[in-house]
Amino acid sequence: MARRAAPKEGGNSVGLDKKLIVHCKVWVEDDTGALVFGAGRLRILEAVERAGSIIGAAKELGMSYSAVWGKIRATEERLGCPVLNKKIGGIKGGGSALTPFAKDLLERFRTLEERTQEAAERIFEDIFGKSSLPGSP
Repeated sequence: MARRAAPKEGGNSVGLDKKLIVHCKVWVEDDTGALVFGAGRLRILEAVERAGSIIGAAKELGMSYSAVWGKIRATEERLGCPVLNKKIGGIKGGGSALTPFAKDLLERFRTLEERTQEAAERIFEDIFGKSSLPGSP
């Protein structure tokens, strides 16, 4: 692919008087193209961790229990390992906690998101120049 010429100092060829910012969305699929993990699954597992249960996470996220559980179950099936340790109810009620694998997955996915965003910003600057366009401060 041919590389574009760098824009002149202080501007770029877009010609807008706006500051542009690049954003990236990242997710992980299996070899069939099925979603394994992304920002939504990250939010679900973070909510389970905070709430200590799937039902608590569902309430926090404004989702149904079955929707949250279905997404967790699909992730576990596609990964081939559990992401939650579930405690069945009783007098004190049930609960859920992230497995050590899930905690590691969250940390790695956050790192992937952060590093992808940093790379996108570098590439954006390489292609567009400084994010301040002509007429911007």
